[in-house]
Amino acid sequence: MMPAHETYDVIVVGAGAGGMTAAAVAAAEGLRVLVIEKTAFVGGTMAWSDGLVWIPANAKMKQAGLSDSVADAVQYLSSTVPEPANAGLRAAFLARGPEAIAWLEANTEVRLEAVKACPDHYPERLGATAGGRVLEPVAFEGTLLGKAFARLRAPLPELTLFGEMMVDRLDLQHLRRIGKSLRPTFRAAGLVARYALQRLRHPRGTSLHLGNALAARLYASLLSRQVEILFSADVEDLSMQGNRVAGVVIRHGARNRLIAARRGVVLATGGFSHDASLRKRLFPSGAGLVSAASPSSTGDGIRLATTAGAALNMDATSAAYWVPASLFRRADGSRGVFPHMETELAKPGVIAVNAAGRRFINEAQSSHAFVLAMLRDGNGVPERPFYLICDRAFLRNYGLGRIKPFTRNVRRYVASGELIEAPDVAQLATKIGIKPSSLSATIAAYNAGAKEGRDPEFGRGSTISQRHLGDAAHKPNPCVAPIVRPPFFALRIYPADLGTAIGMKVDAQARVLREDGTPIAGLYACGNDMASIMNGHCPAPGIMLGPPLTFGYIAGRHLAERTTNLPSAAKASV
Repeated sequence: MMPAHETYDVIVVGAGAGGMTAAAVAAAEGLRVLVIEKTAFVGGTMAWSDGLVWIPANAKMKQAGLSDSVADAVQYLSSTVPEPANAGLRAAFLARGPEAIAWLEANTEVRLEAVKACPDHYPERLGATAGGRVLEPVAFEGTLLGKAFARLRAPLPELTLFGEMMVDRLDLQHLRRIGKSLRPTFRAAGLVARYALQRLRHPRGTSLHLGNALAARLYASLLSRQVEILFSADVEDLSMQGNRVAGVVIRHGARNRLIAARRGVVLATGGFSHDASLRKRLFPSGAGLVSAASPSSTGDGIRLATTAGAALNMDATSAAYWVPASLFRRADGSRGVFPHMETELAKPGVIAVNAAGRRFINEAQSSHAFVLAMLRDGNGVPERPFYLICDRAFLRNYGLGRIKPFTRNVRRYVASGELIEAPDVAQLATKIGIKPSSLSATIAAYNAGAKEGRDPEFGRGSTISQRHLGDAAHKPNPCVAPIVRPPFFALRIYPADLGTAIGMKVDAQARVLREDGTPIAGLYACGNDMASIMNGHCPAPGIMLGPPLTFGYIAGRHLAERTTNLPSAAKASV
């Protein structure tokens, strides 16, 4: 199916967080918008994510009785993102982020709520907060999308229950306490019963949470404004009129077609996580090729923009945002990538070790900091092995990777080689190629402090951020427990990215810039096609969605100004 029109006001390339936001804003401002998505689904990596959105000094904080200010956020970022590069973009983000959220809630289907207890990653720094800067999407009923529900990218099955049932953060707490008290047991029973009813009519659960709920809400916003979405189509080139981007050339099936954009084109294709050549050129040598981002993130936006003279912003201390990941094979033979977030790694009773059998990181830090430590420890050596180590108690209580809590039989995971099991630490070390005395010494040293709730070597659980991610019911330290109950388990992990930090240079209006700093008329970028405003630092949860929503909003509003970047002929026709 080809587009219904030859000309649109705005063309958005990519239906992820930034792209759908830009499209929703432009459409709500009365513009005719076309969204071009190379896959058969909307949502991008956002649909797989936790859906957290970092917006300092947002209005939701005040409503929740929490205080914050832009001045505090500036102070916090001055220590966590110390480089002057992109300071103007951070200022624009802080100034317009709250505005973006308020506007989206007033004019679209987006609904967010403050997470009262969700500290910044470095709560000891001046200007940090203990909660409220992070927003999460309100749950959404997928059936409200009608037949379009089938076009919403499903969550990763390994991050759901029964392969298709989504639950929110609070429901997870109830599920972990099944059988321990009546309230969580009844709550869990109700969730399962609701899911069973949903599956009678739908191929997956329809109660949407986390990033899938945010993707659904943005998609619903496009549908309500009759925004045209072209699926399974590739943009081959940008159409230029002089120095101005005036449209795109698309390939849909065997045909190419020029589609004009009166006001501009927004690039939001998700970065280059799955482009091997760009990874080799821009990523550290030890990073490898594992990515937890959407497979559609193959650098399309960067390639299109560079043909129009766009400049890459290389001012990133890290080329990507990172997460340790384990690999496995699904029943259909496809390779699975499981992202091990800090919500898992901060739980008590698991440690990470390197090829020498030694710990190298406070495992309760952010997943980004975790992988940066892996890359430093690996010293640029690709495929250097790292492992998560735990015992039977941890595996039962919290699960490990795609292995869910309370899994009674782990034989299939062991038989596949994904999970390594041994009756004692020495034999476990031998199975993973580590000197037994080294791993035994590491675990003995860790256990000595863990028995008292301490971690003298790395200080797990020493900040409110880490304790928030641990198990509040475990005393005295929610992040520390000894590893003593056989059998013992190891799971290999790899450096993986959640999204790229290197992208196109843009200005405070999300306009793509040339090397000389001048904007390319009619060309905008947001999401991971735009360079990270945090320079590859990760100061808080939700920074991979806060800036995309904000700059998608900024792009949409700027495009909606009636004379923005219009050629004279187009101005006359408005």
